[in-house]
Amino acid sequence: MASISFRTLGNSGINVSGLGLGCMGMTWAYGPSDEAEALQVLRRYIELGGNFLDTAEIYGPYTNEELVGRFLREVPRESVVVATKFGFKLVNGERMGVDSSPENVRRACDGSLKRLGIDQIDLYYQHRVDPNVPIEETVGALKELVAAGKIRAIGLSEAHSETIRRAAKVHPVVALQSEYSLWTRDVETNGVLATCRELGVTFVPYSPLGRGFLTGAIQKLSDLDPSDWRLTNPRFAQEVFETNLKLAEAVKKLAAKKNCTPAQYALAWVLAQGNDMIPIPGTKRVKYLEDNMGALAVQLTESDLKETNDTFSELKVAGERYTPEMMTMVHR
Repeated sequence: MASISFRTLGNSGINVSGLGLGCMGMTWAYGPSDEAEALQVLRRYIELGGNFLDTAEIYGPYTNEELVGRFLREVPRESVVVATKFGFKLVNGERMGVDSSPENVRRACDGSLKRLGIDQIDLYYQHRVDPNVPIEETVGALKELVAAGKIRAIGLSEAHSETIRRAAKVHPVVALQSEYSLWTRDVETNGVLATCRELGVTFVPYSPLGRGFLTGAIQKLSDLDPSDWRLTNPRFAQEVFETNLKLAEAVKKLAAKKNCTPAQYALAWVLAQGNDMIPIPGTKRVKYLEDNMGALAVQLTESDLKETNDTFSELKVAGERYTPEMMTMVHR
């Protein structure tokens, strides 16, 4: 296992481990959960030198933050950087669209602080852009929360270049969280990544393993629990499944040449895109966490990166990354 390298969130001075830990699947979306093992994953992550946890109000909703909150009571507060998100209207625990109104920003922040059992959120993301609320109003409310000491830094998620620029004029944005991996690379060409780099915004890729697909662990749809959200995802549909398996097979072959696992190779590729990249692979199993953290020991050469790009330029992922309804909420 390589020693942990640290990267900084924008201009915030907040240093986080090169690999964060996405906590969503520990309680939500990816089939049955086991709280005891989830807590073991969190403990092992800290033991291995990680310090960057990612959760959100909507995961559950609420249950993921509550789980992370239980874990945070076990460790010194300063040993963990906590990121969470707001941005949905919740009525009796049901999602009723997006809501980034200043009133909801304040409500959500207070709720997250209580569930997490902390006095300050290190990084607070707008989960999805709200087309009905100017980003200036939302960031204005976040700026007030920074002044009040309730949050340390502001982030956005799945926002397009114009939104990032407008937000940054109100208050520094230190991180943008969006999907990025060997099978989702649109931020390279739509201006989002370039804008982040121009403004000094750290890029936090979620689903850097293609929702687990690029690890090679999913060979048939029956490998997923019937309750797994991925069964509703267009890229996991039966009619495109075999096509997308070719991408997983390509990662496997590339990984074999580097004597590492496919997951490690896929994560090493993301890490190699720049020191402003902090991927947050999620898992609810200790063995997968340990495998993922091994990516920090994998050094890809320019030749490796060229071979990877050449290989994937010949392979096309089939299917949108979300359903049409969910795609309306990304890159607005």
